[in-house]
Amino acid sequence: MSEYKDVMVFVEVFGGRAKNVGLEILGPAKKIADAAGEKVVAVFVGNGSDDAIKAAISYGADQVISVEGADYEDYSVEGYAYALAQIIEKYNPIAFLFGATSNGRELAPRLAARFITGASADSTNIEVGDGGSIQWTRPVYAGRMLSLVECAATRPQIGTVRPGIFKRGEPDMSRTAEIIKEDIALPAGTVRTSIVEKITEAAEGAVKLEDAEIIVSGGRGLGKPENFSLVKDLADVLGGVVGASRAAVDAGWIPHVHQVGQTGKTVGPKLYIACGISGAIQHLAGMSGSDTIIAINRDPDAPIFEIADYGVVGDIKEVLPAFTEAVKKLKA
Repeated sequence: MSEYKDVMVFVEVFGGRAKNVGLEILGPAKKIADAAGEKVVAVFVGNGSDDAIKAAISYGADQVISVEGADYEDYSVEGYAYALAQIIEKYNPIAFLFGATSNGRELAPRLAARFITGASADSTNIEVGDGGSIQWTRPVYAGRMLSLVECAATRPQIGTVRPGIFKRGEPDMSRTAEIIKEDIALPAGTVRTSIVEKITEAAEGAVKLEDAEIIVSGGRGLGKPENFSLVKDLADVLGGVVGASRAAVDAGWIPHVHQVGQTGKTVGPKLYIACGISGAIQHLAGMSGSDTIIAINRDPDAPIFEIADYGVVGDIKEVLPAFTEAVKKLKA
């Protein structure tokens, strides 16, 4: 175990910016590193990461390792996994943390398999146990129970962490850190997939629920898909984005990209407004980490009111337009 040092965090980059979850998990990584007397190392793979690297340093990275080159222009699980495996072999980290994103969820288990170690998925809490091993807490059985996962006998300890669970601290732009550029060429045949075409029109309308500070979500209680326009009106005036429950998505009222919950996105905005959402445990698992929750529902016994900071019992078609107009007057 003495051969291992430092705690690594894979920071994903999209459009030249670091994804929020990568910056969020620098906090728990710091806790693990401090307990072991080691550093927090932010790892980047891909081009155009300069601004993201500065952000990672400001949020607590003590060191940065960056892999760039033509091989990493576009994400591929084979290519990125190969590069990260080379970094693990060279630097022997105690732990490697990933965000529970689409990319993180396929990279983490691949690396765990290569190094014959465990991988905890979708963790919602991280503690340091006896002997310095990490105790990963993750929900099971649709969030009805919590499982404590520990990988005491092998290193590195690998796990994915849900977005929005850990809050980012305040950035310190005066921080500096060593930046190491690793030149890792991919052997021929490593990447077995290729991008044939990029459909940018679809990406332009993508919803970034994980990064949103304000989310207004609608459920089956809206009554019909047309009433999502009321949700959108409120989201627009608040400067937020539109979310949805699984019931609304399954009914075909709104695309899956808007879904919040266990089978959708896990979010932790400053403000979450649930409109016509009953509060099934699967939905609560995806938004219960929000700073402030407002619930609007006709049913006074809806489970959503049990976790809401503020509740409004009333008809969505009456409450939402009034809410939107009130916000407009305040902003004016």
